[in-house]
Amino acid sequence: MGRPREFDIDKALDRAMGVFWQKGYEGASLQDLLSAMKIARGSLYKAFDDKHSIYLATLDRYDKTEVETGIAFLSDPAAGDGLAKIRTMLEGVKSDKARRGCFMCNAAIDRASLDTEVETRVSAMLHRLQDAIVTALKQSRRGSRWSEGRRSATAASILTTYMGLRVLARAGYSAKALQAIIDKTLDAI
Repeated sequence: MGRPREFDIDKALDRAMGVFWQKGYEGASLQDLLSAMKIARGSLYKAFDDKHSIYLATLDRYDKTEVETGIAFLSDPAAGDGLAKIRTMLEGVKSDKARRGCFMCNAAIDRASLDTEVETRVSAMLHRLQDAIVTALKQSRRGSRWSEGRRSATAASILTTYMGLRVLARAGYSAKALQAIIDKTLDAI
């Protein structure tokens, strides 16, 4: 029987995610990760193969903790009208006071074109998020009357806006400017 892990893997991954979030994949050194994760080198190598496997695990953690939460909210018929849920999702971008952006967006920009494992994970998250937006549109008064094709195209447009908003928020756009984009996007639906 193996020895129990000497650290909380979820806390360690959250800390590692912070390093990747701040420095990007290439900028994050193994020593940065060890320091942030508050684990010894030996413990790291018992749990992970290398920096790449830590990065993939942080993406999986972000998917589990953030993306799945958003998908559950958008898909929940008890959470209200679908367009109101979409507005809530978009307006949530304005609460990013630390200007961290979205870890999934960062991975899409930073690594997806260079790493097929990252690309696969990011693509899966994006497709599931888009499907949840389609579900939210079906749960709206307006969208429930649309064809499946129109809902899919609209969901793709909303997802594109969401990704863009996350990047703009990270770049320092004001809450007022972000709100104007959100309002214009939703008015056009």
